[in-house]
Amino acid sequence: MEASSLMENGLNLMLFGMGFVFLFLTLLVFVTSLMSWIVIKIEKNVGTIPKDGVPSPTTFIPPHGPLIEPPVHSDDKTIVAVLSAAVRKYRSRK
Repeated sequence: MEASSLMENGLNLMLFGMGFVFLFLTLLVFVTSLMSWIVIKIEKNVGTIPKDGVPSPTTFIPPHGPLIEPPVHSDDKTIVAVLSAAVRKYRSRK
């Protein structure tokens, strides 16, 4: 076989392979978008929190965290005591 024939066959194989992958990924994006649209149309309460306050598995939690802030207890003396005990324990092992 000639070198030009091998290069031509290699180029054809590369183009067909890349084209197939591109078409498959494009189809995958469209099918996934269609499925998402169908689920949103069928399931009306996607992303809502129930009135009793227990979030459902489909509840949307915003990227900044949960809607209810956890209580913050800042007792500096307790934190210092805990950290001091941890450092003492760590240093006693060395």
